[in-house]
Amino acid sequence: MTEHPAVTPNPRTHWVSGTSPWEDQFGFARAVTAGDFVYVAGTTAWDDGMVQHEGDPYNQALAAFGVAFKALAQYGLSPADVIRTRMYLTHVRDTDEVGRAHKKLFDAIRPVSTMVVVEGLIDSRMMVEVEIEAHRPGLATSLAQPLSQPLAQPLAQPLEGKS
Repeated sequence: MTEHPAVTPNPRTHWVSGTSPWEDQFGFARAVTAGDFVYVAGTTAWDDGMVQHEGDPYNQALAAFGVAFKALAQYGLSPADVIRTRMYLTHVRDTDEVGRAHKKLFDAIRPVSTMVVVEGLIDSRMMVEVEIEAHRPGLATSLAQPLSQPLAQPLAQPLEGKS
């Protein structure tokens, strides 16, 4: 078996953690910046150590997007900055309910979007997982933390105009 060396962090990125127990277990961040973009990892309706809204795809989708929005807020971004969404569903029958939740949050914003049905998620009670990507011109030059480090605390205000 070939061993692979650990990868060193990209010196041009910032990352933030969330509350998922899988972040440390599997070695990923809740969100990462790359230039003026923020990429938020797949989020579900996991909160307070449990799956929320079991059996309810509409509210699971809203909760999952809420987790993603919390990650964006740590960079001073909001849902208005979202340019792409991805939704992973465990049942095709849930497309209308998850689509309704997406429309409630993004109807005026209209990001590009993909919805796919997958065989399953990490916990069988999870019905929906979402990913988002956001863009804010000037974000890269506005971050005031050392590069390749987690943000110690959420930024208090949007990053526009900060240097």
